[in-house]
Amino acid sequence: MLWLMRVSGFFSAAMVVIVLSPSLQSFPPAEAIRSSHFESYLRFSSQVPASGVPGPRFAFRQASPFNNAAECGASAGDSTVCDPAIVHIAITLDEEYLRGSIAAVHSVLQHAFCPENVFFHFLVLDTSLESLVRTAFPRLRFKVYYFDPEKVRGLISTSVRQALEQPLNYARNYLADMLEPCVRRVIYLDSDLVVVDDIAKLWRTDLGGRTVGAPEYCHANFTRYFTQRFWSDPKLAGTFSGRRPCYFNTGVMVIDLDRWRMSGYTRRIERWMEVQKGVGAGDALSGRIYELGSLPPFLLVFAGHVAPIEHRWNQHGLGGDNVRGSCRDLHPGPVSLLHWSGSGKPWARLDSNRPCPLDALWAPYDLYGRTR
Repeated sequence: MLWLMRVSGFFSAAMVVIVLSPSLQSFPPAEAIRSSHFESYLRFSSQVPASGVPGPRFAFRQASPFNNAAECGASAGDSTVCDPAIVHIAITLDEEYLRGSIAAVHSVLQHAFCPENVFFHFLVLDTSLESLVRTAFPRLRFKVYYFDPEKVRGLISTSVRQALEQPLNYARNYLADMLEPCVRRVIYLDSDLVVVDDIAKLWRTDLGGRTVGAPEYCHANFTRYFTQRFWSDPKLAGTFSGRRPCYFNTGVMVIDLDRWRMSGYTRRIERWMEVQKGVGAGDALSGRIYELGSLPPFLLVFAGHVAPIEHRWNQHGLGGDNVRGSCRDLHPGPVSLLHWSGSGKPWARLDSNRPCPLDALWAPYDLYGRTR
């Protein structure tokens, strides 16, 4: 009973967020968090193992059918991946975050005005995960791409969190090589987020001739993303000369793949990873220049040259660990995407009966269920 009272309070807080946010009022997310739906989730969550990782007796429930609005015109149907009407989204699938990835896909479909025109590119280490996606979304348009971990195994350095050292975390560096050449633009999304707005709005972002677009956070202390050794070496620190570098989160990006390919950005990112590892750099450049995983090389290559996107498209940092009393609030302003970046994931906190208030906004998109 105490648990139900506690969840009721969290649910009320979540509803306040919906009422106050203009973006959340413009699409169906408020309907998706009806009491009956949320109570159903609570009954189900008691059956899910605390790890949140699918086992042999578990599978994903099938999502409700999704259809284009009449204004979308004829559905793209079985047209090829090269159809110019398609919105392309890339996202990784692995066992640890699979539940989050499925929820992210579900959220995109729920709020897309033309969901049948969305094509997902799934980056995987295990191609057998394709069947789980097909179970949850029988009509989903998608393709699975195997990412060879050997591409980056020798380039990954130890990080502040072991999760940041996983090879699949670096697959985003290779999108331009892995996706078909006719795919000229892609939205990259992390697995720990939900979209509560029409993804086509993000797709239509004007990059103004830039290769990468993302919400920037210029108030953040940029120096902390690199070591003292980096800033004390004029040759290294000079990397940012002539540009105003700002932090941006690589979990939500719009990428111009044509420009990426022409400029060889994959190799530029790899080069900084080699500097970090001291691979072929000689004594002068060997040694650690950053402590985080895949983010710093992106900052080194793109910071100061990013097309700014509204902050509503990455309300990040919601993964604050509530065990230490650090449940996060939303940033001021409208919301189109909620991102549980950080160590705390909503599915794990809900299963352990220790949710943060905003985790209630993730729950309605969860399709994790038991097979019978």
